[in-house]
Amino acid sequence: SAGKSRIGLLLAAGAFLLTLSAGKYMTAAKQKISDESCAEPAGRPVSDEAILKVTKEVVVKFIEVGRLSPANFDETFQSIYKAVHDAVRS
Repeated sequence: SAGKSRIGLLLAAGAFLLTLSAGKYMTAAKQKISDESCAEPAGRPVSDEAILKVTKEVVVKFIEVGRLSPANFDETFQSIYKAVHDAVRS
């Protein structure tokens, strides 16, 4: 019983730390986007390759923080790709 409560406490602490690190990553990413959006736009169309590279970077970060597993990879990759595509082509 005491062992189970320690495991539960460790799992809760681990989940909290993952959430905290993901939150810090997202805050840093939002700040970087905000800083970059102040600059003049390049005026060039964004290539499909660039969209794929950005999607890959987001997916890698999600894997690193444990928010993406092989079971939901396909669905998550497609939704991230669509979100990036829609953001740069709108």
